[in-house]
Amino acid sequence: MTEQATLTRSDFQSDQEVRWCPGCGDYAILKAVQDVFPTLGIPKEKFVIVSGIGCSSRFPYYMDTYGFHTIHGRAPAIATGLKVSRPDLEVWVVTGDGDALSIGGNHLIHALRRNVGLKIMLFNNRIYGLTKGQYSPTSEVGKRTSSTPYGSIDAPFNPLAIALGAGASFVARGVDVFLPHLKSILQRASAHQGTAFVEIYQNCNIFNDGAFQAVTSKEHRKADVIYLEHGQPVTFGDDRELGIQMDGAQLKVVELGDGLTADDCLVWDETDRNLAWAMAQMEAPAFPTPIGILRSVERPSFESQVVAQIQHEIDIKGSGSLDELVRSGDTWTVT
Repeated sequence: MTEQATLTRSDFQSDQEVRWCPGCGDYAILKAVQDVFPTLGIPKEKFVIVSGIGCSSRFPYYMDTYGFHTIHGRAPAIATGLKVSRPDLEVWVVTGDGDALSIGGNHLIHALRRNVGLKIMLFNNRIYGLTKGQYSPTSEVGKRTSSTPYGSIDAPFNPLAIALGAGASFVARGVDVFLPHLKSILQRASAHQGTAFVEIYQNCNIFNDGAFQAVTSKEHRKADVIYLEHGQPVTFGDDRELGIQMDGAQLKVVELGDGLTADDCLVWDETDRNLAWAMAQMEAPAFPTPIGILRSVERPSFESQVVAQIQHEIDIKGSGSLDELVRSGDTWTVT
């Protein structure tokens, strides 16, 4: 057995000119991925990046891996086919809020419910960037764009809630400019055996600049952001002076002090789907914004069950040929 070469970030940088707008949050996400991939202990030739359509979907060009720039909204479906036929591959899907939640919504929720072993990064900038600034499925009510000159009247999707509702076994949220935190999430996502869904807040400085300023600005990073850590009390604030408690089926913010300590706060449990659902509803500016891993549970991946099912039938038939298996049983003969 030959020793695996030590990989570095440069091994995953392609020779293509990166052509996003200067200042785009996609640059930070690209750096995070290129930093993380060499640390995963996976041979370079096993990586595949599959994307749909949109600014984010140029990602495969900038990664020196196998890749596929597919069609609008269809990346999860194509990636599913690849992962089922080649379970040994490390398949990552790159998509955006428009690509994944509009035309691609059906493909996304079925990949999640099946628990296909894909790592799905949804870049959420709450706008259609590639087509010059129309409102997207995650744009806020009242958003004025070229397609909603009087303000959007559509209630926006919550990507985390969609993933949880579809039964996703791994759901997380990161932020483009919180690089160390984002990289730790991506490492956890890679290690997950089923679908790992990661929403990434990503700034579009041309058509929706400052969409996540209530999270990313220096005065908000500690004061209004909850960093979820499994097994740890949920506290936040400049001096960890605030916490989260359960109030019936809802979460509420409490101020620590006067006998109330971190020990009285909710202890985060990423295996509790109900907690994850409640936390997913908390968003800026009305509430602190949670980032990190909301849910992580183990259940069999779709592709492992497909492989096991085929092997079981082969064992029963006493044949090692998939072609014979497909052609066995009741068939039609056309004369």
